[in-house]
Amino acid sequence: MLSKYTASTAFLEALQEAGVSYIFANLGSDHPAMIESLAEARKENIKLPEVIICPHEMVALSAANGYAQITGKPQAVVVHVECGTQNLGGAVHNAAKGRVPVLIFAGSSPYTQEGELTGSRNEFIHWIQDVADQRGIVRGYTKYDNEIRSGKNVKQLVHRALQFAQSEPKGPVYLMGPREVMEEETKPVSINTDLWEPIAPTALPPQGIHDILNDLLKAEKPLIITSYLGRNSEAVKELVQFSETLSIPVIESVPNYMNFPSDHPMHCGYQWNSPEQNELLREADFVLVLDSDVPWIPLVNNPSENCTVYYIDTDPLKQQMPLWYIPSKCFFKADAHIALQQLNESLKSKVLDEKAISMRRDNISKVHHQQRTEWNENEQYREDIITPEYLTACIREIVDENTIIMNEGISNYETIYKHIQAKRPGSIFGSGAGSLGWNGGASIGAKLALKDQTVITLTGDGSYLFSIPSSVHWMSRKYDTPFLTIIYNNRGWKSPKLSTLGVHPNGIANQTNQFWVDLDPHADLAKIAEAAGGAFAQTVKKPSDLKDALNNAINAVKEGRAAVLDVYLPAINSAKEEQSSMQDVQLSST
Repeated sequence: MLSKYTASTAFLEALQEAGVSYIFANLGSDHPAMIESLAEARKENIKLPEVIICPHEMVALSAANGYAQITGKPQAVVVHVECGTQNLGGAVHNAAKGRVPVLIFAGSSPYTQEGELTGSRNEFIHWIQDVADQRGIVRGYTKYDNEIRSGKNVKQLVHRALQFAQSEPKGPVYLMGPREVMEEETKPVSINTDLWEPIAPTALPPQGIHDILNDLLKAEKPLIITSYLGRNSEAVKELVQFSETLSIPVIESVPNYMNFPSDHPMHCGYQWNSPEQNELLREADFVLVLDSDVPWIPLVNNPSENCTVYYIDTDPLKQQMPLWYIPSKCFFKADAHIALQQLNESLKSKVLDEKAISMRRDNISKVHHQQRTEWNENEQYREDIITPEYLTACIREIVDENTIIMNEGISNYETIYKHIQAKRPGSIFGSGAGSLGWNGGASIGAKLALKDQTVITLTGDGSYLFSIPSSVHWMSRKYDTPFLTIIYNNRGWKSPKLSTLGVHPNGIANQTNQFWVDLDPHADLAKIAEAAGGAFAQTVKKPSDLKDALNNAINAVKEGRAAVLDVYLPAINSAKEEQSSMQDVQLSST
């Protein structure tokens, strides 16, 4: 036991008891007690979570996010008072909307100023950083927030917070504690962690199973849509079995996991922001939505009015989305894995129309193969430019069974999913949310979780800059977490331009080509990583150089060095890009 047992010691011990492996930390003037406890634990060889120094809080939380996405185990993030809390930025949004468990701890300004207690104010900043509602900064994004007020129940608060974080729908939690409390000497408390487990997953009610299968077996053109079912690899197996038994096509809508094998004949593609009606959805007479926030965009893409929709999700009401509705015959708050197990088991006792199922299998297989033929045609090599489709197809050639893809391609998000063609559960991840910059920190977290796997990050140039690459690659070298970053560089922010054209296709912005999204003059993005972390860095502008560059970069990573390839795609203001953008807008307006 440590010679001086404080609230900070108890906090750190609680993390260790809960199975937390890492503390992603950006420390400040509010953490002297924690630093003392960590230092003494190291001196006395007492095991506590490993501290990962993070020069930026956004990267810290993104790294914890990536680790939890891979393993399902929440990690800790420690930041400095309200400034550090604010510097978490959009990473809090990503953890909340992506349903990722993580515990955030921030100190707070001391509440005494004349030396009444250990930790009393002794720096000018303690007055400046004293704000009225520090917890309120993140309250809209956290499942639970609280202030540690005594060293006597620190462990209980930590385990309660983690119970919230890991219960569905999962998400971030936030604790804060002033210096005086974290310095308080206290007595050790023994916690039986078996009594602090997250809420058990829920199942479908018996009547629900009956109703779903009753309507499904009457349907001629059923369809399944999912987005994040694949966060549980066992759920993917159950979905494959369910789909195969009844020959039901599966569409992945804005996926942030591998939810269904891309090469399976029942896989019928991806949906993102494409302004077009999906024909399978339009023709469907039954749709089962499994774990999806946005199964379709009603403005441009809908099932028919006579279609029967069932919704199964850990949060079917989308309680943190003020405007959301997908009218459905029934909503079930249930774990998708358990629900599919129930449905598969119940199907064994049903009499199936094998002839109809066989005919549907043939028809859907033709749709699948036609899609892949079109995708392959778009991958063709061109002498003049590197297309995102060709780039992704080349990346696919260096991907093996030990590769993890982190996708933050944004305007190329759908393209990446189509052409990477992920087949293995747990092989591709997205943030599941909308704040850019997840990719770098998340890749560090993924590499810490799976040290023997190769991590490849695919990102736009805008989201690469949002990721704070200087901090990311400093951390990557320090903590031996090499990964390959490939930048889909169109020298600007394409998405805001497409958004503007979607609303004002013939507007003045289009007429004058003024969108304020061109990142000119163009930075040498790969060199940022080289300067900050000694990464292998190369810019690729010629299609003929691409494959050699990819092989050199992946070899560097496998030898233990991070690598960044900055690949020049057609610029957002190029003639080709203008034509492509206008085609998208024309589709949107029809």
